[in-house]
Amino acid sequence: MHSEWHDSQPIYRQLRHRVVAMILDGVLNEGDPLPSVRNVAAEYRVNPLTVLKAYQQLVAQELVETKRGLGMFVKAGARNSLLKGERQKFLDEQWPRVAATIQRLGLTPKELMRAAAKHRSPSKNPKEES
Repeated sequence: MHSEWHDSQPIYRQLRHRVVAMILDGVLNEGDPLPSVRNVAAEYRVNPLTVLKAYQQLVAQELVETKRGLGMFVKAGARNSLLKGERQKFLDEQWPRVAATIQRLGLTPKELMRAAAKHRSPSKNPKEES
């Protein structure tokens, strides 16, 4: 996690988003413990209650579970659930703007595929995701 915050949304939401990104990117896998509230609060100089609020949102979404005395852990199926939700969110909220820009600029599918290939992460195989 990086420690830069922006003013567009509360810090707890930004923390939640960072944990979601860590799950989607495979940094945190199913069954892995989340960094402790105290460690995150100290590392990023935020109130522990702010970190706890972010984590509680993840629990409420059933992405994370609390194991009494042990901490919070990524639940089985969390990544798949997030992928489904984040994909739909992208298609509903971001894709219309992207598609409009593509059309406005007159980009061809060939140009888009070439650009995608240039910027693709070497560790990701698009056929694995399908």
